[in-house]
Amino acid sequence: MVKEFTYRGKTLDEIKKMSLNEFIKLVPARQARSLRRGFTDMQKRLLERIKETKSGKNKKTIKTHCRNMIIIPEMLDLMILVYQGKEFVPVKIEPEMLGHCLGEFTLNRKRVQHSAPGIGATRSSGAVSVK
Repeated sequence: MVKEFTYRGKTLDEIKKMSLNEFIKLVPARQARSLRRGFTDMQKRLLERIKETKSGKNKKTIKTHCRNMIIIPEMLDLMILVYQGKEFVPVKIEPEMLGHCLGEFTLNRKRVQHSAPGIGATRSSGAVSVK
């Protein structure tokens, strides 16, 4: 038996039918405040492109630099390319991502990988001849 997805006690169908104001009541305080204050111009353009894609007017995949956009029910089941600082990374919007930011799913910092220490890094390395 497959467990049905719920977000704060609401099923996926109920969430998709909600207005933005009803959804704001479900998300945590930080995200709710951000949504209540309204969308920036960049976020508004992203939402317009999402609506065009959902209606079928736009066939291209959506590319965005807007990493601070909070994932709302309108965005569910879409593939969005989010800028990572060097390239666009595909992000498939799933129900578990509701209330999170797009940037959380594309890491923009590489993991530090150290190699061997250089000359002068330790006291003993100063005694090694440089040939």
